[in-house]
Amino acid sequence: MFHTSFIEISKSALKNNINFLRKKIGDNVILSSVVKGNAYGHGLEQFVGIAESLGIRHFSVFSAEEAFRVFQARKVNKTTILIMGQIDNEQMEWAIRENIEFYVFELDRLYAAIKIARQIGKKAILHIEVETGMNRTGFEKNVIAKVVALLKDNEDCLTFKGLCTHYAGAESISNYVRVCNQIKRFQEFTAYFKNEDLVPQIRHTSCSASTISYPETHMDMVRVGILLYGFWPSRETLIEELKGLDNPKDPLKRVISWKSKIMSTKNVRAGEFIGYGTSYQASGNMCIATVPVGYGYGFSRSLSNVGRILIRGKRAGVLGVVNMNLMIIDITEIKGVQKGDEVVLIGTQKKQSVSVASFGELSNQPNYELLTRLPADIPRLIAR
Repeated sequence: MFHTSFIEISKSALKNNINFLRKKIGDNVILSSVVKGNAYGHGLEQFVGIAESLGIRHFSVFSAEEAFRVFQARKVNKTTILIMGQIDNEQMEWAIRENIEFYVFELDRLYAAIKIARQIGKKAILHIEVETGMNRTGFEKNVIAKVVALLKDNEDCLTFKGLCTHYAGAESISNYVRVCNQIKRFQEFTAYFKNEDLVPQIRHTSCSASTISYPETHMDMVRVGILLYGFWPSRETLIEELKGLDNPKDPLKRVISWKSKIMSTKNVRAGEFIGYGTSYQASGNMCIATVPVGYGYGFSRSLSNVGRILIRGKRAGVLGVVNMNLMIIDITEIKGVQKGDEVVLIGTQKKQSVSVASFGELSNQPNYELLTRLPADIPRLIAR
C-alpha cells in the first residue's frame, strides 16, 4: 500500500446501527441511507456495498454526481437513488432514463423535468419539497397552486413520488418551537395536496435528529445520515435517547477507524523546541515519534499541541504544530515504541479509544465537518 494511512469501515458496526434504527422506526418505514459528502467521509462506494449487503435499498445523495457514483456502485437493481439537492437540467435526461428520483423545489426544474420526460417518453420521478420554515429550498405557499396544476396537467410524464421538507435544527431543544411549527406547516401542505386529489406515494421529513427527538416525523421514510455511521447529531439527541434508562449506554457503534504507523523516533533534550516555531518546548528529556499524517490528510492543524492518538494501547499527545504531511507525538512514557508500530487516529486500540467527537471538541469542528473533510484518496478497507 502506497499510502501513509488508511480507513477501516466496520460492517458489524453498521449492522448494529441499522438494527437500532429499525427498532426505532419499525419495519414499515423506509430507511434511506444518506451518503452525501463521500458517505460522511467513510467512502461512498465502499459504504454503499456493505449497506446493500445489510438490506439497505434506498440511498439519498446531494448531487447528480453522487447519484452517478451510487448508481455505479450498487449491486441491486431495485435499490432507489434520490437526489436531494443539485441536478442541472442537462443531467435530467440521464436521471429520468435510469429511474433516479430527485427533489423539485423550483419551477424551472419542474418545467425542465416535464419537457425532458416528454422528449424521451419516460416519466420523471419527483419529490416535491415544500418550504416550512428552514428558508433554504422548497416551494413557498404562493406557488403551490401552480405546482399542483402542473402535476395534474402532466400526469402522463410525471410520477408524484414524494412530498418532503427539512427541519431547521432538530438536534437542539432551542429550536423546538421552530421545528414544531415546521411539522404543523408540513401537515397543512399535506392536507392541501390531498384536497386537490394529489396524494404522494410517500411523505418524508425526518433526518437523524428528528428520528430520535420527534417520532411523529417518521411518516413513510426517514433520511438518516450521521446515526448510521455511529455518531449522534448532538449531545442533546444522545441524552434524549438515554434518559430514563437504568443503565444508560450508547447503543451506536462507530463504523469508521483511521490508522497510520510510526515513521521514526528520536530523543530530544530538555529546553529544545519541537517542530515549527516555538509553540512547544521540552520541559525535560523526551522521546518523540513522527506519524506521516498532517493537515493535508485531514488531521486538523487546530489540533496542534492538543490532539491525541493511540499507540500501544496508550494515549499520546501531539507536540507542536501539526505539519502538512506529519505530526509529532510524545512517546516518553510509552515504552518500546518502534518504527512501523500501528497508530490509531480515530478508533479503538486495546481498551482505549479516540473518537471523532473528541476531535471535534478540540478543533471546534462538528462530527459532520471533520468526517467529510477526510481526503477521498485515503484507502477505505472493509472490516468485519
